[in-house]
Amino acid sequence: MSLFLARFNRSKYLLLLFLPALVYYILFKYVPMFGILISFKDYNPFKGVWESDWSGLKYYKLFFESPDFPKLVKNTILLGFYRLVFGFPAPIILALLLNEVRKQVLKRFVQSVSYLPHFISNVVVVSMMFLFLSPSNGLVNQIVEWFGADAINFMQDENYFRSLYVLSEIWQHVGWETIIYLAALSAIDPQLYEAARVDGASRWHQLLHVTLPGISSAIIILCILNMGQLLDIGFEKVLLMLNPSIYSTADVLSTYVYRTGIQAMNYSYGTAIDLFTSVINLAFILSANWISRRVSETSLW
Repeated sequence: MSLFLARFNRSKYLLLLFLPALVYYILFKYVPMFGILISFKDYNPFKGVWESDWSGLKYYKLFFESPDFPKLVKNTILLGFYRLVFGFPAPIILALLLNEVRKQVLKRFVQSVSYLPHFISNVVVVSMMFLFLSPSNGLVNQIVEWFGADAINFMQDENYFRSLYVLSEIWQHVGWETIIYLAALSAIDPQLYEAARVDGASRWHQLLHVTLPGISSAIIILCILNMGQLLDIGFEKVLLMLNPSIYSTADVLSTYVYRTGIQAMNYSYGTAIDLFTSVINLAFILSANWISRRVSETSLW
């Protein structure tokens, strides 16, 4: 007990700094988990959670037997997979490129310009997409027509939705996510580069044998965390881009939950779908962590 009190006294200011984050997660992450009960009940807002009748796995069966189930799961997994495959390496590549820039003024300028879009709301980003991709007077279609092709209604074509979503996500967040990798790069011992140069290593070989191994732990940890968000597609941006003509590729689990759970007021059904999504995300992150622990020495736990 005395050892615990000594450690607590030594770390009390660090714990005080951690307290707001702890309160936030308790209030907004753990307390709302009580709502999981709704998915196992015929929830009636007038009766409340406890007084509503139990329904068991009724709403899970309804979802699994729904004709929309295969399409929703396919759209969500594909969108999350494309975001992982193309979006995850983007900040790594940008960080490596910035690390090779020797002029600090240029480096800071590029870094500032690249992470500013992170602070633009999704409403503004999607509005910009509609303006630039407009088939009548959008900049992109003006360039297309200048080359002699016909204008394309990108936002109404289901074949372009996934590409537009992933590209806009990369543009919006690549600079912000690069900060983590730049911080990891700054922790690499400069003597390793000096030793590599003495051995005759080129810039490319220094990148392969010094830089990448130096940030490999950060890459693996962030990859595991991203795997845990594979089905956690940004609801707001998808909803803003969504229209009936692209439902076949754009309708994902989160938008379906919004329509069935909130708009149609079928709260139990929406909660069941949302819990299903969370369980699948948990399975992904556990699997990714297990694989990482088996093939390397880096894992979340």
